[in-house]
Amino acid sequence: MMQMLLAGGMPILTDGRRAADEDNPKGYWEFEPVKNTRVSCDWLRQAQGKAVKMVHLLLTDLPREGYFYRVLLMKRRMAEVLASQRVMLQRQGKSGAALSEEQLSQVFLRQMERVENWLKEQPHFAVLSVDYNALIANPMPQAAAINEFLGGALDSGRMIQAVNSRLYRQRIS
Repeated sequence: MMQMLLAGGMPILTDGRRAADEDNPKGYWEFEPVKNTRVSCDWLRQAQGKAVKMVHLLLTDLPREGYFYRVLLMKRRMAEVLASQRVMLQRQGKSGAALSEEQLSQVFLRQMERVENWLKEQPHFAVLSVDYNALIANPMPQAAAINEFLGGALDSGRMIQAVNSRLYRQRIS
């Protein structure tokens, strides 16, 4: 998504600290201060008008006053998310969570449901859910919807060109 937004003409807030690797050959597109949002939101001044990658659980830590947020909520098949995490942890020589994949799936799905319900009640958030699997399969309608949601100034054609289905490796139908 971050690659699409950048290709379409949206400025991105990233620090490049987490280098590209085998698991994410195009990089992670993160901005380290975002991870400490609960403690400090000072980074928000730099983020206005830019795309910022953020874990869904941190959305509830954003200030409610003085900002309006547009959230592209990426959704992917849970089995693929867990498979991707498992491969990444194995490659890094780390053990996975103590929970089974079924337990992890249930925890994550409950978290997502809680955050999505919370977002629906927040007047300072606009949310567009983006189906990752549909985006890979047919990026044109997704890119058009994203562009419209973000104000219509992006280049949807260039966004589509940024989609690289070869990076979709943990496929589970």
